Amino acid sequence: MSFKNYIQKYRKRLRKRKSLIVFLSIISILGLTTATYAWFTVNTFAGIQDFELKISTGEDLRVSMDNHGSDIDLYTHVITNDMINSYLRKNYNKTIEDIVLDPVTSNNGKTFAYQNGTAAEPNDTDSYFEFECYFIATKDMHVHLTTEEGVDENNNKIEGTDVSSDSPAPKNDVVRANRISFAADGDSGNAKTYEPNKGSQVTSLSTFDLPSGTMTYNDSNNLFSLEKLTPKKVTVRLWLEGEDPECVNRIQGADLKVRLAFVGIKNGSNTPG
Repeated sequence: MSFKNYIQKYRKRLRKRKSLIVFLSIISILGLTTATYAWFTVNTFAGIQDFELKISTGEDLRVSMDNHGSDIDLYTHVITNDMINSYLRKNYNKTIEDIVLDPVTSNNGKTFAYQNGTAAEPNDTDSYFEFECYFIATKDMHVHLTTEEGVDENNNKIEGTDVSSDSPAPKNDVVRANRISFAADGDSGNAKTYEPNKGSQVTSLSTFDLPSGTMTYNDSNNLFSLEKLTPKKVTVRLWLEGEDPECVNRIQGADLKVRLAFVGIKNGSNTPG
């Protein structure tokens, strides 16, 4: 073999090696992209371990799973898992433990779709969580979520809003992928949507987060308004936002614990009561 032929064969082998290196590099990049892409890719979803709704402070604001008209004595200051389970059994023949959260997406906090665009129904086999309740107040007021502690009518401490998970890391990152919306009857437009641990905007739906310290009550966390002794139906929805960058395989099989605390702010005031 001439020296010239040897050089040509060597260069050809070198070009093949470079092509292989480039190909493997592309595969590696695609692998990294797939690992961080939103939406689950296998079917092991998240569940709701505990859900509780509380009125944080004062006698002026109350809530119930049923509409009792203006008889405020029939309303209470807390909605528990047992109350929600009664609602789910009556309307869906299931309990909170049966609700499995499959990633969905929403642009209004009221209607939802799966990744392929198919409409999702509430409290379905693999879907999102939804229930209805009724708020009433002894005076005109605005209702807000709060992270601040309050006291009940017996002066017992009531903890503020919190979304957590007892699942081990990295499953507990599920707290970064969920949303909770509040749609009050008579309010047009999008539902008010709480995004715990809010990151960058990922859909057209506007969301708000809450501070861990002192609250500032303003339009961003004002959920709805009440007129004196006039009950208002509010639909609460909890879902995993498939477009969220944290909604990936590592959070599958996680459990969520949700505590929602509400305060009533009198018109023209910035403090509860």
